[in-house]
Amino acid sequence: MAPRVLVSDKLSETAVQIFRDRGIEVDYMPDLGKDKDRLLEVIGDYDGLAIRSATKVTEKLLERAGRLKVVGRAGIGVDNVDVPAASRRGVIVMNTPFGNAVTTAEHAIAMMFAVARQLPEASLSTHQGKWEKNRFMGVELFNKTLGVIGAGNIGSIVIDRAHGLKMKVIAHDPFLTDERAAALGVTKVELDELLARSDFITLHVPLTDKTRNILSAEAIARTKKGVRIINCARGGLVDEAALAEALKSGHVAGAAFDVFEKEPATDSPLFGLPNVVVTPHLGASTTEAQENVAIQVAEQMSDYLLTGAVQNALNMPSVTAEEAAVMGPWLKLAQHLGAFAGQMTDEPIQAINILYDGAVAKMNLEALNCAAIAGIMKSVNPDVNMVSAPVVARERGIRISTTTQEKSGVFDGYIKLTVVTHLRERSIAGTVFSDGKPRFIQIKGINIDAEIGAHMLYTTNEDVPGIIGTLGQTMGENGVNIANFTLGRAAQGGDAIALLYLDAPPSQKVLDALIATGKFSQVKPLSFDVA
Repeated sequence: MAPRVLVSDKLSETAVQIFRDRGIEVDYMPDLGKDKDRLLEVIGDYDGLAIRSATKVTEKLLERAGRLKVVGRAGIGVDNVDVPAASRRGVIVMNTPFGNAVTTAEHAIAMMFAVARQLPEASLSTHQGKWEKNRFMGVELFNKTLGVIGAGNIGSIVIDRAHGLKMKVIAHDPFLTDERAAALGVTKVELDELLARSDFITLHVPLTDKTRNILSAEAIARTKKGVRIINCARGGLVDEAALAEALKSGHVAGAAFDVFEKEPATDSPLFGLPNVVVTPHLGASTTEAQENVAIQVAEQMSDYLLTGAVQNALNMPSVTAEEAAVMGPWLKLAQHLGAFAGQMTDEPIQAINILYDGAVAKMNLEALNCAAIAGIMKSVNPDVNMVSAPVVARERGIRISTTTQEKSGVFDGYIKLTVVTHLRERSIAGTVFSDGKPRFIQIKGINIDAEIGAHMLYTTNEDVPGIIGTLGQTMGENGVNIANFTLGRAAQGGDAIALLYLDAPPSQKVLDALIATGKFSQVKPLSFDVA
């Protein structure tokens, strides 16, 4: 029986034809996604569901989707899909992370032109018959300094277009290496220098804990007077209220925003201000972009349903069914090792070296590499998945190397991950025990045996008496329960580490209390996806 796919949102007819040409039955009902009750009634008849943003793939819907094997999202965002619930039910969730990069980059450039020449206000004035030629005095982009925050897929396209406009381009990106910066033709700078030098600032980073309000009131105050700020990336990257005050004071000359902290944006501190250009999240809204992502999602879903090939999956690596049964715990371990390294690394990564020892060296190393790299990159880009992570790493000039060796120790197999920056090398190793649970077995060359939990705390200190007591007392005084506790040291009196598995994430108060003791050289909260 041929696979059957439901298209429940508005998708290009070209995509629908791709399904049919590949021998897949397809029902095109572009308004069904808005009718939750009707969708619940029919979803059990389909192997695949192709959507955009209107359809909500909830746990309740997945419970009714007994045949469903794959959900394909035409676009990058999957906020409307309960990915953990889909994973639990064995449903693959795919997206199309690179289909709208050019369109979004072009929108940023267009917004930069618009705010430089006050085009929307000038257009409105002229439509009203005012002919206020002297009112609208703009600035040229030629020879101006453009500061790009985030030099990934979209940011690199903006950089290329800016060079064509003969702008001077500087960039800030924690994963941008010197080699990649040279290839892009940009000067790599720290954020403070970018703020001080830029005539225009454009943001192209995802919204994470590290990037939220990256342009805060304090950061805006450090910008060059007369700067113009463009945000076509994510709402929440800029403190909108602080930017509004800076616009009113004249410190910031203009702003152009396509995204807002709260969307749909029916109100914002930026609304109504002069020389502020706003659009309703149109970054991906071009005919070409919508066609591209629709075609891509149809091809990806068809490949999976007909051949089992997996592309751009958010919750599954590219492995066969036979491999998955054996590799599952090792894939999770690789992700955890990467997540540890990514959360511990603040400076640009130059290389990632992965060693596979023993039994694991004979597995699908490409999938394991993807899992490890995704774990690293997710610390700064939560949209990364196991397929796109190597692409993102290559864009930043990160070198990936893989080494295998015969069984060399007490474990049947283990993975050792080393991250190289210009300042240091950081390594961590882990294995999978017979119960199928991943464990950390070595950090910084210090042997340990650590169970991995969702919330953990890593500390380093000199090997002296009282460390266990200090950690336990501090956690107890602040109501944090320790589920597991692992210690390790290089030698008596030398460097020592502790890894605590906690029932809840430690608050800043807890971290401050530990630091205040003066006993720890490093205190770092960590989180892991253990679902």
